[in-house]
Amino acid sequence: MFLRAALSLALAMAAASGAGLATTGATAATPAAASWAIGPIIRGRNYSVGMPLRPTPRRGGGFQIDLPRAPGSAHYVTFPHGSLAGKSRIVMRYRVEAAPGVRIAPPSSPQGDGLITLYFQRAGDNWSGRRQFEAFRWYGTFATQTIRPGEHVMVAPLSGNWTAVETSSARSNPRAFADALANAGEVGFVLGGGDGYGHGVFATGPARIVVTDFRVE
Repeated sequence: MFLRAALSLALAMAAASGAGLATTGATAATPAAASWAIGPIIRGRNYSVGMPLRPTPRRGGGFQIDLPRAPGSAHYVTFPHGSLAGKSRIVMRYRVEAAPGVRIAPPSSPQGDGLITLYFQRAGDNWSGRRQFEAFRWYGTFATQTIRPGEHVMVAPLSGNWTAVETSSARSNPRAFADALANAGEVGFVLGGGDGYGHGVFATGPARIVVTDFRVE
């Protein structure tokens, strides 16, 4: 149902994701915590188990997500944006805080590393991942990062080779990608690893992701 592409490309490109941070075009401040949703919610079921619907606002701006312990998991964190036409990239600055020895891992591969990936979704998606809906959810897998303690910057140019749910990429299916940009609905990031970029993560102890800045430029 979610993205099932290979994860090796993301890890190979992650080191380059912080390059080129000069501002390009108009930007908007990080949406308030109340604008974001922790999901996804599909046919009434929230796939982020053991999580509140909204992240926790931080004094001075930004928000935090306290990661659940197994069997809970956090998957998609998004806000309603609208069309991405005329935009050039998505930039997120974030911090991972974790108690010593705590691991953040995907449920499908508990000994593996949790991953964080920038994401957008075309409006009107039915979440089937079939036929035209295979190209409604797009992941900046070339900029994926391993979730590790510390301060981080993740940058995903919209000119990059974004990947969709199964086989499409911006290079292999440029028309569908352009249509998704023009008709975008939700923007944000996903947490995963193991068998899918958006298949969730859990923490083995106290851990949180603090988003200090999120911009669509």
